[in-house]
Amino acid sequence: MLSLPFVRDNKETVLAALAKRGFKETALIDRLIEVDQDRRQTQTTLDQKLAEANQKAKEIGALYKSGNAAEANLLKEQTSTLKGETKSLQEQLQNLETELLEIRTKIPNIPHESVPAGNSEADNEEVFHAGTIPELYDGALPHWELASAYDLIDFDLGSKITGAGFPVYKGKGARLQRALINFFLDFNTQAGYKEIQVPHLVNEESGFGTGQLPDKEGQMYHVQNDNLYLIPTAEVPLTNIYRNVLLNESELPIALTGYTPCFRREAGSYGAHVRGLNRLHQFDKVEIVRVERPENSMAALDAMVEHVKKLLEALELPYRILRLCGGDLGFTATLTYDFEVFSTAQDRWLEISSVSNFNSFQAERLQLRYKSKDGQKQSVHTLNGSSLALPRVLAGLLENCQSSDGIHIPKALVPYCGFDKITAE
Repeated sequence: MLSLPFVRDNKETVLAALAKRGFKETALIDRLIEVDQDRRQTQTTLDQKLAEANQKAKEIGALYKSGNAAEANLLKEQTSTLKGETKSLQEQLQNLETELLEIRTKIPNIPHESVPAGNSEADNEEVFHAGTIPELYDGALPHWELASAYDLIDFDLGSKITGAGFPVYKGKGARLQRALINFFLDFNTQAGYKEIQVPHLVNEESGFGTGQLPDKEGQMYHVQNDNLYLIPTAEVPLTNIYRNVLLNESELPIALTGYTPCFRREAGSYGAHVRGLNRLHQFDKVEIVRVERPENSMAALDAMVEHVKKLLEALELPYRILRLCGGDLGFTATLTYDFEVFSTAQDRWLEISSVSNFNSFQAERLQLRYKSKDGQKQSVHTLNGSSLALPRVLAGLLENCQSSDGIHIPKALVPYCGFDKITAE
């Protein structure tokens, strides 16, 4: 959520930044400021009434002690009236705080100044391009046909067991999947990220803390009897480790990595662009998360981008980086870079990572702060990135590394999977 003092002091800046997103509910900003003002005034009046009641209680005690019961009883009548007033003020305050929270959850993060204006992915800005798109042999296949031809992935079996979007990995396909997970985790830990294993289900508070709730309920699988949600990404449990935590400055920066399966209900369209591994309900992903002092978060974002670039270079895949425009930016992000791998067999780009800075937006929801050396409580900034999401990485590897005699494995993965080529058996 946006910081209330920031919105109060920078209303026009906030409105101008939100316009870059195409945000239309600008009246929410006025209402937010109005309700916040009412809340602060109500809090001040309540504090005064409570202080007055406390003072009268002391006076009543002194009067009884001195034997002046008549005057004490008169003051007791006045305190009875005060109690009714404070109760009413407390109810007003609670209602105002509830409305304030509801409004704040409807307002997205403001885009960073570098975010380009635009309404959709067509307006995203390419900022980097690397690798050579290979020339494939005649008869090259898309990954779903390669997976079948080499008995690597069985999409029909997954549909039988569960439904569409839940593939079954087999033989060398399963080994390659495991190799990618271990390679990504080792790469991340060698760069200083601490590996964490986290639950795959989270409660409502965790979903709210990172911004999945109430914005994305329809995209998450919900276990109704226990009111738990299957995670859409490891970002949710990893970041929520620090919900309602006051960190010491010496603990920053925090850098975490974790592997989890991810669950999303978002599939629903048809065609080649969602075939095979292009869009799934369950998939594996390795995530990186950082908690930083505000003045360091943009440098941390740049470092995360460079980290993912090195991963893709190690996999020998052609890729590009896009800076997302305002209209394509996620609700909680201030700046996001998308990584896309080129699928030669499909002749299209496949998104395989998003690296984002949320500034203090998530920290406000999480009630996450740090205590500086002088004892002051300060905001932190949170960041996260895919490092990497496996399905489209695997799709890119299968398609770009295919040849007439098999699928060649990038050198960096050979020690992890134990083979350098996949051939028909």
